[in-house]
Amino acid sequence: MASMLSSISPLDGRYDAQLNELRPYLSEFGLIKHRITIEILWFISLSENKKIKEVPGFSKTTIKALKMVAESFSEKQAAEVKKIEQTTNHDVKAIEYWLKETFKKNKDLKPYLEFFHFACTSEDVNNLSYALMVKRSTQDVILTKLEALVENIYTQAKKYADVAMLARTHGQSASPTTMGKEFANVAARLKRQISQLKKQKFLGKMNGAVGNFNAHQVAYPEINWQQHTKDFINSIGLEYNPMTTQIEPHDFLAELFNTIARVNVILIDFNRDLWGYISMGYFKQKLKKNEVGSSTMPHKVNPIDFENSEGNLGLSNALLNHLSEKLPISRWQRDLSDSTVLRNIGSGFGYHTLAVNSCIKGLNKLEINHAVIASDLNNSWEVLAEPIQTVMRRYGIPEPYEKLKALTRGSKDISQETLKVFINELKIPAHAKKTLLQLRPETYIGLANRLAKKS
Repeated sequence: MASMLSSISPLDGRYDAQLNELRPYLSEFGLIKHRITIEILWFISLSENKKIKEVPGFSKTTIKALKMVAESFSEKQAAEVKKIEQTTNHDVKAIEYWLKETFKKNKDLKPYLEFFHFACTSEDVNNLSYALMVKRSTQDVILTKLEALVENIYTQAKKYADVAMLARTHGQSASPTTMGKEFANVAARLKRQISQLKKQKFLGKMNGAVGNFNAHQVAYPEINWQQHTKDFINSIGLEYNPMTTQIEPHDFLAELFNTIARVNVILIDFNRDLWGYISMGYFKQKLKKNEVGSSTMPHKVNPIDFENSEGNLGLSNALLNHLSEKLPISRWQRDLSDSTVLRNIGSGFGYHTLAVNSCIKGLNKLEINHAVIASDLNNSWEVLAEPIQTVMRRYGIPEPYEKLKALTRGSKDISQETLKVFINELKIPAHAKKTLLQLRPETYIGLANRLAKKS
């Protein structure tokens, strides 16, 4: 058995411990267990259809025994399935054979074992398994962690709602905002994507080799297979897709992956901004005894969590974007190029999960540096050119923009006194002049603090 140190992927090596929540859903074991579950539940559904007289309705005890095999399915049993696969060279057929072997000594089930995998193509089992795996991992892990991250960001938004800071557009000093408002902007963007994730539909099909119920109709023409299948798919928590080829076309997966990819882009933007604010000294990072920032420069406290998050978000998007572009494409009624690609959903979700963990870890280390932020504002009186020229426009002063441009553009020597002299010479009402004279960079924040507190 290879150790973590010999793992090719860092997801199963360096970062192994951080991804335990995803493993029950998106590992090879998770896939096999979901396939076992689908096969057993389909088998039970056939026994419950009164028109299938060859499979009598099972007793509650028998149904309980069937479901218990799915619920208690272990990694040891998954290894048994993999051993069968070495002979069949077919992963889903190995599931069918394992189920028949498991229940062959059950006298209540032995006569009906051939109804395991009845009228199914492998993709009937696979598409439902992946849909459930993705649905459960999205709801239980992806959404849970994203909501925790957003809650953290909202907390920072309210905490720093009144902390005025110099904004920068095009990297240049611009009208002030507050640090809290900047956090609130990110939280609002993420909240919208979370809403999209919660609305996501997870589809499934169970209609045979090319999506037409061919074998079903020949075996039992008297059964309404569309209704039976719809009821079955709805019963396992998915929505029925009636129009498919051999494969469910994966459009819903593309929608889901695109939404998570948008989340990743928002977080890359957020990580880079925080990285920049740390670089400028707007934030300090809490120190941890015995941690090392640089192998050669002892003074350094690097923003490694935000850098780690950014890198893993990029990896996640490389995979998710490929998945969303590739999976909806299949030659004619079926090709297998999606099979190997689907197995990488766990990697795409894994890198995303690592990134969210790192971002939260980085946020919890931040300490705001009021002195640096205040100093930046106090050295940027030129940003008050905007409100001054706007008030001048109101009171009909000709060429207000041009006058302020001549006074301030490109200058780093604009002071409070410079603006005071300029304002005092303006022919505007006394109350308007008083308002302008009382302005300071740290008070010129518009509604930023209110917006942050309402977030």
